[in-house]
Order: sequence, then C-alpha cells, then structure tokens
Amino acid sequence: MSSLDKIKKYVNKYWEKSGTVGHPDEKITLNVIQGLAQNMDEIGRPLCPCNFYPDKQAEVERSREWLCACDEMKKYKFCHCLLFVTEEGLPITEYLPEDHYGRQAYGVVKDPTPDKGREKAR
Repeated sequence: MSSLDKIKKYVNKYWEKSGTVGHPDEKITLNVIQGLAQNMDEIGRPLCPCNFYPDKQAEVERSREWLCACDEMKKYKFCHCLLFVTEEGLPITEYLPEDHYGRQAYGVVKDPTPDKGREKAR
C-alpha cells in the first residue's frame, strides 16, 4: 500500500473519530493529504505539511507536536491545515484559548460533534 493510500485511509478514519469532515474545496484536502504522504515517503512520519521546518527529521525527533493528527487537533480539535473541519469548511475554534490565532482569525466556531474527538481534552 502506498503512503498516499495509507494517509487517505487514516484521514477517513480520523474524520469519523473526530466528527469532522474534509474541506469543501477538495483541492485543499487533496493538497494536505499529498503533503502528508510526501512527508511519509521522505521521513517516515506524517509531519504536518502546512508548517515550515528547517530540518524535518530533527522536528520529528524533537517532538510529535506536528505529526498528524497534531497536538492542537487532539487537544482543541483545531486543524490549521483545514483537513479536519466543519461542513462549512471552518476549523473548530470553540476550545482554543482566547488569544490563539485561530480564534482571532475565525472567531468562535462551535464544535458540531462535541461527543467526538479531543483526545487530550482537559
């Protein structure tokens, strides 16, 4: 199974698990999935393709913060890549700290499925 197929399978399962969907603009979803697959091929881990890393390998050795699903997704159900969003294509911001850039950019976006996701909810 190719990395692209593995990532697609993972993303589909995580949509179900988190109660989110892919972005309504399929190009956005596909670009993120392809970026994750490319990082799988390159460094063996699904490192978020929406950040810049001076050294990708060093980043994954340092922490797992930006491995998909990233820490922000697990804790706040917020995906800055727009891979895990609401039906309207908005990232969930309801659980973010008030000063987080996601809240400032999108306002408060309520979680339509509060019974799903948030692995690290506190």
